[in-house]
Amino acid sequence: MGQDQNIQALALAVIHTEAQAVIALADQINQQFVDACHLMLACKGRIVVTGMGKSGHIGGKIAATLASTGTPAFFVHPGEASHGDLGMITRQDVVLALSNSGETAEILTILPLIKRLGVPLIAMTGQPESTLARLATVHINVAVQQEACPLGLAPTSSTTAALVMGDALAVSLLETKGFTRDDFALSHPGGSLGKRLILKVADVMHAGKDVPAVNSSALVSGALLEMTNKKLGMTAVVDDQQQVLGIFTDGDLRRMLEKGLDVRSTSIHQVMTVSCATISADLLAVEAMQIMEAKKINALLVVDQQRKLQGALNMHDLLRAGIV
Repeated sequence: MGQDQNIQALALAVIHTEAQAVIALADQINQQFVDACHLMLACKGRIVVTGMGKSGHIGGKIAATLASTGTPAFFVHPGEASHGDLGMITRQDVVLALSNSGETAEILTILPLIKRLGVPLIAMTGQPESTLARLATVHINVAVQQEACPLGLAPTSSTTAALVMGDALAVSLLETKGFTRDDFALSHPGGSLGKRLILKVADVMHAGKDVPAVNSSALVSGALLEMTNKKLGMTAVVDDQQQVLGIFTDGDLRRMLEKGLDVRSTSIHQVMTVSCATISADLLAVEAMQIMEAKKINALLVVDQQRKLQGALNMHDLLRAGIV
């Protein structure tokens, strides 16, 4: 076997080993898991996650996932906890401690103080008979048959199992609490995901004097001036009551010129696109993007229920807003 093939074989072995470890977790979704969820659901404070080394890294991710899915949580380093950070834990909290061995010294050191506070302790270990597992209010078993590391030393399968179990807890709590897309968006306002869930068409559209519009009696030359001034590559065509009758775009202009029509003598209603796509201002901006992609267009008119013109937007507006 060549070196490249050997590398591929080793990588596949890791993936297979860790996949088997994750599949085996299904047997641990039992009453202990349910009890852990109930403790978290009843928590009036926050879920305090702790762990050392690689378990600490996984614990930090679990805390972040819980917090972003409607279960307030934060991570406390167990080494720092015994030097003052334990004051972060209150009687209203629930502690989730991660340790594959269940014998991590830094965690065992702070256990008596956690017990004195009367704080429920959820332990996630790979050793059901360990000290941490025995002293916990609830123990979740995340034992794995073998690590993916061929030396059996580096935490690999065990950290993957703990991470997946943490996700299982977070999602179970999310669903049980009735956490919605809007709730999720409120905790993710800065990223593109949050923008997709929060931003409405009204937030990104051009409105008022910035909306390109001409009356249906206008000539194409007048429409071109409006398009040039408003710089959206199109203009709405409206009647005297501002109801949208159609749209005139750069594409319509090209098709018109191919026919040899004169822009100074041709009425806009002769060459406009009548059945144009529109959208409501109260819909999500991401829905505007979906319409544009489906219809292969670059701009949309925004109308009310009476098809009166309210605004306009194009793909560049969505790009600037971080939707695309």
